[in-house]
Amino acid sequence: MNNYVTLVGSIAQSPTAISLNNGGKIAKFTLTTPKTYRKNNGQYASRLDWHRIFAWGNMASFVLNHAEVGKKVAIHGRLVHRAFMDKKGKKRSATEVELRQIIGL
Repeated sequence: MNNYVTLVGSIAQSPTAISLNNGGKIAKFTLTTPKTYRKNNGQYASRLDWHRIFAWGNMASFVLNHAEVGKKVAIHGRLVHRAFMDKKGKKRSATEVELRQIIGL
């Protein structure tokens, strides 16, 4: 498997749960990672990059029970790109991280 991503950042949004027909769960949350960069004028600035994260099964339960807004974490997972139709019938796409491991820092 060559599709790996590791991010270190802060949980920006409380996890939400989605219940599946088979009794399983999906947990979704947002992670922010800081980025410092140098502007054309030589001064430094910073911004936050936002990442959509989701987890299945036992990992979803763990996230729902232990993830707190503002907590710094390291996550490891894989990138998932999906296409879908929005409520207005317009084709959209999203890239998310399927969570495999999470470590509180």
